[in-house]
This record gives sequence, structure tokens and C-alpha cells, in this order.
Amino acid sequence: MAIDTNKFKKMLEKELKTLEGELLSIGQRSPSNPNDWEAKPNKVDADTADDMEVAESIDEYEDNAGILKQLEVQYNNVKDALTKIDAGTYGICENNGHEIEEARLLANPSAKSCLKHMK
Repeated sequence: MAIDTNKFKKMLEKELKTLEGELLSIGQRSPSNPNDWEAKPNKVDADTADDMEVAESIDEYEDNAGILKQLEVQYNNVKDALTKIDAGTYGICENNGHEIEEARLLANPSAKSCLKHMK
């Protein structure tokens, strides 16, 4: 059974735009590596801020860095899936080379494995 890659391409492109927006809201592309993201530093004037403000700023930065890491993984998985569509290898399990079930792809269009090999 061949899957409709056009349908999944549209889903993935929409997800990519959403993820990009979320990434940009808490992060920025790394100047040294444009394929990498880093959390935006919080703007706190260390000279006038009290200890509590500085601590909250650090906590927020650390929270954003953790969220950013998860979003970046999703973002890269979606980009990989779009590359696979262009290469004609989309929907193939990376573990056994069999087709990934359409229901699995509908639930997660950037899935890399079939249900049997799902992590």
C-alpha cells in the first residue's frame, strides 16, 4: 500500500512552521551553527536587579533551554521526514525497512519506525 506523501508533506510543512515559531519565541539560531538553536538570554540588569530577579531569570533561562531542546529534536525530525519525502524514502521503518503503518504516520508524521519498533 503506497501512502499519499503529498498529504503528509503538507502536514509536516505545517508542523515545521509551528515548531519554528515556538523555537523563535524562546530561542534563536546559534550564530556559530545556524542548524543549532540556543535559548535566548533573559534581559536583566544585574546592577539594578535584586537577587530574586536574577535567580528567576536564571530559572527561566534553564526552563527555556530544556523546552528548546525538545522542540529542536521535533524540528529536526520533521525536517528529516521532509527530506525523506523528497528522496522517496518516507514512511520506511529505519529498523527493518518495512512500511510504517499509515495510522502511525497520521499520529506522528515524522515517525522513523513502525509500531513494532516504536521507542
